[in-house]
Formats: sequence, structure tokens, C-alpha cells
Amino acid sequence: MPSQPPTQLETFPNPQPEIDYAIRMSIPEFTCLCPKTGQPDFATLQLEYVPDARCVELKSLKSYIWSFRDRGAFHEAVTNEIADTLAAVTTPRYMKLTAVFNVRGGIYTTIVATRRRANWTPEPTINLP
Repeated sequence: MPSQPPTQLETFPNPQPEIDYAIRMSIPEFTCLCPKTGQPDFATLQLEYVPDARCVELKSLKSYIWSFRDRGAFHEAVTNEIADTLAAVTTPRYMKLTAVFNVRGGIYTTIVATRRRANWTPEPTINLP
């Protein structure tokens, strides 16, 4: 096993680019370091996106997420960095990354970062009885 994971995100062609559909992923083992104390910070990442032409490949996503384990990063910065990187490689119609960090000093932190293609409009919500 390599000591440093690869950080290159891979993609593959969206098998249904003509329709809107959502891809949802839960990543419960995200770890980075507090840039002030060096203590580990743990989070569950919830990724949701409506793909356009490309989808992210899961094994490369796992390695990319693993690459943060020894990096110092503020919660806000790391969440937006991950969202920016994922949006850059997949160019989704819509993407939302929610990072739910474990308690630190008696405070729970949740960061929500969204990215939306300028001309994309979601389907209207249908509330079934």
C-alpha cells in the first residue's frame, strides 16, 4: 500500500447524459488535521450531484479523500476545496457537498458547499400524498 494516496480524480462518461438524475454518496471516514493544534478532525461527507457529461469514479474519489488525512485545513476551506475540485473534473449541472464534522471543543460544525451550472434549472418538486 502506498504511503501517499494518489490525488488524481478520474471520471467516466455519464451513461444517461440526456436526463437529470441524482448521484448521492456518503463518505463516513473523512479525516484532516486541525491547522491550529494538529489534532485530527473527523467528518462524514455527503456528496450529491446531478451529472452532465462526466461522473466521478469511486476508487479515485476514495484515494482523493484519503489524501487529506495528514493535511492541516480549516473545515470551511477543505469543504470548498473538495467541492471545487469535484466540480472542476465533472462539470455537473448541480453539486452539493455537506461536511458534518464531529464535535471539537463542544461545537459541531457542518459546512454546505454548492455548485450550479449557470443555465441549469432543476425539475420542479413533486409532493406525493
